[in-house]
Amino acid sequence: MSNVTGWTGKLLRVNLTTKTISTEDTMKYKELIGGAGIGYKVIFDEVPQGTKAFDEANKIVIAVGPFTGAGVPCSGRTNITSLAPTNPYHAVTDSHMGGNFGPILKFAGWDGIIVEGASQTPVWLKIDDDKVSIEDASHLWGKGTVETEKTLHDVLGKEACIGAIGQAGENLINLSSFVNTVNHSAGGHGGVFGSKKLKAIGIRGTGSVKIAEGKAQEWLKLNRFMMTEIIGSNNQHVVPSTPQPWAEYHWTGSRWTGQPGLFWGAAEPPVETGECPVGDPNRVGLRTQKAIFDLGAVAEERTIKMGGCHSCPIRCQSNLKVPELEKYGLTPYATSTCIGFINPGTVMNVNWQGTEQELIIKSLGSRLADDYGIWSNYGQLGRDFRYMLTTGKFKEVLPKEEYDSIRWDLAESGDPEFLLEFYRRIALKEGEFWKVAQGPYWMAKEWKLGNDYWDNYGNNVWSKMAFPKHHSNEAGAQVGVLVNIMFNRDANSHTHMNLLDNGLPIEILKDILAEKFGSGDALDPKANYTPMNEYKAKFAKWSVDRNFLHDSITLCNWVWPMTASPSKERNYRGDTALEAKFFSLATGIETTEDELDFAAERISTLHRALTVKNMNTVDMRNEHDTIPEWAFVDLKNPDAKPFTEGTVIMDRDDMQLALTMLYKEYGWDEKTGAPTRACLERLNLKDVADELEKLNLLPK
Repeated sequence: MSNVTGWTGKLLRVNLTTKTISTEDTMKYKELIGGAGIGYKVIFDEVPQGTKAFDEANKIVIAVGPFTGAGVPCSGRTNITSLAPTNPYHAVTDSHMGGNFGPILKFAGWDGIIVEGASQTPVWLKIDDDKVSIEDASHLWGKGTVETEKTLHDVLGKEACIGAIGQAGENLINLSSFVNTVNHSAGGHGGVFGSKKLKAIGIRGTGSVKIAEGKAQEWLKLNRFMMTEIIGSNNQHVVPSTPQPWAEYHWTGSRWTGQPGLFWGAAEPPVETGECPVGDPNRVGLRTQKAIFDLGAVAEERTIKMGGCHSCPIRCQSNLKVPELEKYGLTPYATSTCIGFINPGTVMNVNWQGTEQELIIKSLGSRLADDYGIWSNYGQLGRDFRYMLTTGKFKEVLPKEEYDSIRWDLAESGDPEFLLEFYRRIALKEGEFWKVAQGPYWMAKEWKLGNDYWDNYGNNVWSKMAFPKHHSNEAGAQVGVLVNIMFNRDANSHTHMNLLDNGLPIEILKDILAEKFGSGDALDPKANYTPMNEYKAKFAKWSVDRNFLHDSITLCNWVWPMTASPSKERNYRGDTALEAKFFSLATGIETTEDELDFAAERISTLHRALTVKNMNTVDMRNEHDTIPEWAFVDLKNPDAKPFTEGTVIMDRDDMQLALTMLYKEYGWDEKTGAPTRACLERLNLKDVADELEKLNLLPK
């Protein structure tokens, strides 16, 4: 274990039933890299089939990979794997968070934590380097994440990192989060922590992560190469949003918003973002003034700085000063990276884009959701609320006394006061209203919602696995659909999207994909689609595999992979081998891009096998890989046909062919979409194949 680099070599196992703590060797999971890979194997091997998310037999695996804490750019990620309460099968999902939790876990000497069993009383886990103890948390139960963090910082010191659930997780709300560093949240498993009475995990780490011996200079050279020639902005957008002298291209939708005359206006003194040309690594952090991207120009004078995660130069977290929040009993500060601002606006039906009112609503909602530990399910919570309200369903399903007690008028008039009631009722499980936060499947079942709900295009519900679309048919045609199909929650995969929307002309994008997959036909122009082909299948598989790789290694898939570059001198080519190059230097294991992609395919297939086990079916094509009705209908143009310019609707037969072609790329059974024994053994997962065979879950 002393020669291990990249990894720490140790996993922490905590049994909350027996109050026992033990240490295990990370290296037995080396072929699965870390993070999600470790999580899937632990859940597959150790959690009995038929276990539900809130059962004592379920386990939580909080793990990182060899990049986190080692200093790889954009590697401050933590992966949490467990069964999910949101879907009808309690099938496995991951929740992910940035911030400092993962790196400090590594600095304390741990690659991950396996939490099993359940406490009878509230507890928190105290990790002070190699000193680990289970502590009483009765005094923290009922408190929000902010006060919980503050209290535990008083115990562990300001250098520690605290992750906690709020009241939503305590009350076993399906849509609940685990939150660290105030607003870096992992959505979907907060209730699992609550079911185990695990309120928080506090970590103080004073060590470091070692890279391979003698590789320091190579590491610095590779890091500088990435920072000066490859990295772009948030979502790996590689062109600025405004015309600039150094840039050949610009695109108004780019998150590369840095420009002359744009400031962090509330900084003391204000900081001008200015031009951030390629080649200057010290200005990368000024490229993404994301507050104005999310909230409009009014956010400029409110922006204190752009913050972010450990070891990330992109800085995509907006830090705002909003004195109006004091009216609601909060401090005058708000932070968010993305959906935290979006969901409250959906709840309130904001029609004042770019106004002070919108900024206040979104800032308040973001603060309340993080403190209560409520997950928006990628904004689906707000859309479900809107659906129930605008269709009159709330009036039908809520008891009259409860319905009459809710200030619907505040929601319709845009009064931020409504959000206090909205989030409180959910987190504290008041009346029947809170069931809107059980997720689409359970909400629809409880309130007897029919096809009008599931097939509603604007509502964006993907399937009865209970998640919304995340860059689907509108993003890369069949590629986007296939990416969304492969997961048990919203795909949260940006591999394909970071290329499609990076701001470069499509001719360049097609050339990049031709070099990667053999043909530019892997990509269609926007809203001008062509039938399925093998290159789209390769692009979809690679997109899914890189997502699983990033969740295992652990990297931010909101930026990686580096498929394109902002450098005209490089002809805008990125470097998709960067993961393998950093992996070799971090671990000392010389690894090619193809070898790392093979490991990623192993993790993707393990996830698939675990889902087969969770769902107890081989027929993934018909039971799991379904496509919503709204993907085949163009409401704006009901007469539109697939493969005609101006529409993003899909063709039913073509999408079945797309599934078959993707299954073929993986070596899965083309009829059912389930992994075969031959596939599993090729990936060195024979034990997984043996278990599925015992359960009669291998394709015939």
